[in-house]
Amino acid sequence: MSGSGKSTVLEALERRGHVVVDTDYGGWTLPDGTWDDPRMSQLLADHRDVVVSGTVDNQGQFYDRFDHVVLLSAPLQVLLQRLRSRTNNPYGKSEVEAGEVANYVETVEPLLRRGATVELNGERSVAELADAVQRLLSAP
Repeated sequence: MSGSGKSTVLEALERRGHVVVDTDYGGWTLPDGTWDDPRMSQLLADHRDVVVSGTVDNQGQFYDRFDHVVLLSAPLQVLLQRLRSRTNNPYGKSEVEAGEVANYVETVEPLLRRGATVELNGERSVAELADAVQRLLSAP
């Protein structure tokens, strides 16, 4: 979900030396709302320990290539407050977008939860969340 802390945790992991990809940026998501299949397939073939972030319509077709699928979740009010106060992304500041986020929490988040192998509380500190993901990366 927007505002859950995905980009912030990715930045922390990248500072720790991990390969990370935020598919919200850099052309990973096609106009139809899916990941660029050949590009994502190549990324996953080339990097065993890459951390990928994003929510798209076809992400489930890649789940068998991930060791873990992590859902970062937080209560709606936390998400909305973060979206209103963040400076690195304009999404979520309007009432219409806040309504979209509320709808996604109700309709999309349960689907993401079903596909996740791990759910982390996005209210935890960035360091704690990065530590949790890093432990997943080093697990056998």
